[in-house]
Amino acid sequence: MIDDAIAFLKNIPPFSLLDEAALGDITAAMVMEFYPKGHVILQQDGPASGYFGIVRSGSIKVFIRTHEGEEVVVDNRAEGDFFGFLSIICGDVSRNTVVALEDTSCYLVRKESISGLLRERPGFADFFLRSYLKKLVGITYQQIHDRTLLYGGGDKLLFTNTVGDLATNRIITAHQDISIREAARLMSDNRVSSLVLLDSDSFPAGIITDRDLRDKVVARGRDLSDSVRHIMSVTLIKCETGDYCFEALLKMIRYNIHHLLVLTKGELKGMITNHDLMIFQGESPLSVAREIENRTSIDGLVPVSRKISRIVEILVQEGAQAGNITRIITEINDRLLEKILQLTEKKLGPPPVSYCWIVFGSEGRKEQTFRTDQDNAIIYSDPLDHCEKEVNAYFSAFAGQMTESLVKCGFPKCSAGYMADNPEWRKPLSAWKQYFHDWISMPTPEAVLKSLIFFDFRPIYGNNMLAEALRAFLGQTLKNRSLFFAQMANVILANKPPVDFLNRFRLEKAGDHINTFNIKIRALSPVVDAARLAALELGIYSTSTLERLSALKDQPGTIGVLCKELEHAFEFLVSLRLRHQFEQISKGLQPDNFISPDSLGMIERRTLLEVFRIITMAQDLIKKRYGPMM
Repeated sequence: MIDDAIAFLKNIPPFSLLDEAALGDITAAMVMEFYPKGHVILQQDGPASGYFGIVRSGSIKVFIRTHEGEEVVVDNRAEGDFFGFLSIICGDVSRNTVVALEDTSCYLVRKESISGLLRERPGFADFFLRSYLKKLVGITYQQIHDRTLLYGGGDKLLFTNTVGDLATNRIITAHQDISIREAARLMSDNRVSSLVLLDSDSFPAGIITDRDLRDKVVARGRDLSDSVRHIMSVTLIKCETGDYCFEALLKMIRYNIHHLLVLTKGELKGMITNHDLMIFQGESPLSVAREIENRTSIDGLVPVSRKISRIVEILVQEGAQAGNITRIITEINDRLLEKILQLTEKKLGPPPVSYCWIVFGSEGRKEQTFRTDQDNAIIYSDPLDHCEKEVNAYFSAFAGQMTESLVKCGFPKCSAGYMADNPEWRKPLSAWKQYFHDWISMPTPEAVLKSLIFFDFRPIYGNNMLAEALRAFLGQTLKNRSLFFAQMANVILANKPPVDFLNRFRLEKAGDHINTFNIKIRALSPVVDAARLAALELGIYSTSTLERLSALKDQPGTIGVLCKELEHAFEFLVSLRLRHQFEQISKGLQPDNFISPDSLGMIERRTLLEVFRIITMAQDLIKKRYGPMM
């Protein structure tokens, strides 16, 4: 049996990493156990397992039972898969139930043997920490047990169901040349709020909705005998049946629409509406976006803006992945900011020259969660000399009103003054180009610091071509600027993750935050900075950290080989920060970024140390690339 077990384990990672002697030690004290179909191997909340199980033949089911009695399957496992790892690590009770799905044989390795390998064999420990890192992104096991995402609740639909699960197959269509009267009659007879209009090839050419009939026909007294093509919306926003519902939600928010055509490989299959989402989801981010659109004053936006933080809280409670939370909040915050800009422009009148309102920092990277400070600026077209005074006066008043309006809506002022109401950060395009040129050509510590802030800029409203022109200039100016990148690397490497050479946490030793670390500065920033450095060097224009890491995978240069691990690490850190701040808000405290490792479970602490190890590896690659020039 021992020879058979050794041969089996040699093909099963991470046991395949062990030498013959180590495998012999394990198998000498290993037993084989047979479990008939239906046998309960481990019981949730029962005694922790004293063994690490490896399925030799057959299959098992791992599940959690909720307080309401609902069974939630965590995983089905077959030959070569494991169970009992969490029991060994946590050591108190079994976190889930394990049942034999069929007659099953398992090797049982003593807890002491596995614990010894985790301590003494780094490669063996790395395998488990890396495999559990992805599973732990955004959740802990206790939160799996408690959260409503897995057990029901409205927003479950957003992240677990596809558009095809929800979309109606009943679409009313008509030719685009029928009259408005005929179109309205079809909609009335079929009791639908939209009509898809087809071209001569029976391909969707446009859509009309109840809103079109109200705003373009009734309100304007249009002749009902006119062709319906004169009022249809030509730009059709579509999604695929396999898209998750939260993707449909993002599109509805982004384009301010209430109907999405659903296609399968280009063929029209159905439609999904905001009403469909609202029925299943209850109060949703889409309803907040619609409220923003309907407000006509800053004071009217204030109560709506407060709901945005509540959406974050709901999504955190429901276990949504951190990346999905930030994407939804980015869309809503962008809509709120656009509305404030529109109202301010309406109040002051049209600007004397075209402009673009840009954001940077976490907002520029699409990584906002709970409300953060303002980070914004204005780029405007270079004015004629005789108009310069008028332009300065307009944008001074504009930026001042914007700052105060954003404060009203819950966005505090930036303590460092990186806002458009600072004359330094509202400039014509030529001045911004000069800024960027000077920072790159003369990379002093202050210049590099400003680069780390402003090079994450993203246009929000106005003439986006101004921002794109600046982005193109940035890309050209960065070419062959090895000294600048070396100086940027120097600044980045000065911020090490909070772990020492013995793989222990390095925490604050005094003050109000003793025995904690700043997750934003010491953990998230190193990942953000590493991704930015590599992306700028390769001319990647994305500003989001996750988008940058995705684009950098397998690319030559600094951190390409670690991008997958850094993605998981970043998601884990953002999720940890979100949960920490949510817990503080729930207790009536002001949210901060200081986390105590003692407040985390054992698995989370070990995962956090693994994250810090990955960040250190990324910084080592940066040092190796730029070290000789520093």
